[in-house]
Amino acid sequence: MSVAFQLLKLENAFVVDSCDEKLPTAFYSWKDDSIELSGGGTHFGYIFKGNSTLKTNLGSFALREKMFFCVPDSFMIEGGEGIIITRIGFKGMFSIGGQIEETGRLRYIDGCRDSLLIPPILKGAPCLNALYFPPNITQTPHTHPSVRVGMVAKGRGECVTIERVFPLEKGSAFIIPPEALHSFNTYDDEMVVIAYHPDSDFGATHEEHPMINRTIIDGVSAAKLDNIRTKGD
Repeated sequence: MSVAFQLLKLENAFVVDSCDEKLPTAFYSWKDDSIELSGGGTHFGYIFKGNSTLKTNLGSFALREKMFFCVPDSFMIEGGEGIIITRIGFKGMFSIGGQIEETGRLRYIDGCRDSLLIPPILKGAPCLNALYFPPNITQTPHTHPSVRVGMVAKGRGECVTIERVFPLEKGSAFIIPPEALHSFNTYDDEMVVIAYHPDSDFGATHEEHPMINRTIIDGVSAAKLDNIRTKGD
């Protein structure tokens, strides 16, 4: 992909594939209709507008506006409006969450905030975030090592690239290719962006996770005991 930023229109079953050749990712959306996706990857979804019914092999789930989900298998979603980002070839864990909160829980650059909606289940796994931009933000230009796929869930702003400035409003969806220089600005309004990352350098490992860290043997964390830690996988 040669462009630095791709602005997308939400349409029924709109599909973009090969967003990132190294980390195969596909993008879909639906609007007042239904969409059915097969297995072979893990699907991260966000309900942008209205109420939806998520139908999976675990049963049917009623989802409201501003909720999100992760389905590692085939499924169908009916009603409402939203986006789905699929990490092809990755096996995640089924989850439903939300609604998204009014502000983020983690500090981000230039006074912005972030919340991990669906965190990586292991270090290196994909994740789904909510980015919160207060009014009057001029963000530092930056890049990401992998693709970013997202949509504006609330408010308005703009994305500045080397090619041009892209105006963003509620419902705008976009793809930022790997290593593309960009920044987000806001003016009078705040802006909330749902952002998918296909990978992460954060998360639990076999050597470091809350269960093993907080298991104490003779006063020492089991994570520090090689003869205990290296048993099994």
